[in-house]
Amino acid sequence: MDARRVELLQRMPVFGALNAATLELLLAKSRHREVAEGEYFFREGDAARSMYVIESGHAVVTRRWSGRELELNRFGPGDCFGEMALMDLHPRSAAVRALEPCVALEFGHDEMLHLYETDLEQFALLQMNLGRELCRRLRATDELLFRAAMGELPDSPPPLR
Repeated sequence: MDARRVELLQRMPVFGALNAATLELLLAKSRHREVAEGEYFFREGDAARSMYVIESGHAVVTRRWSGRELELNRFGPGDCFGEMALMDLHPRSAAVRALEPCVALEFGHDEMLHLYETDLEQFALLQMNLGRELCRRLRATDELLFRAAMGELPDSPPPLR
């Protein structure tokens, strides 16, 4: 197994405390994605089937509003996005576009089901980690909404990392 990829995942909060055997199992089932500069990982409204971990390159998260595209966040190596797809069954809430050529790992429902069937404890830990990541991002968003309500509108949104 690729020790470099296992180490990448071990450094990420979403995969925190998962043992190496679990990470290897997930990696063995994951898909390798290469996305060219300007191309989309997915678009707002697409069916949500997987999350991504960027190995190289940078991507931007955007939403459309009143005919405008608004930047919400940027991601680089070691960051993940699309994790809501593993928690709910709703369409994508935003688009993610490569700012430069990107290489990413893609994890979907099949990998989660396989982990559930193989090691329920590790599956539960991963689900808790995903929930924590979503809560962390929600808190950052709540702060931005509060500041906007108080009249503090930033020129550009700060990263939600």
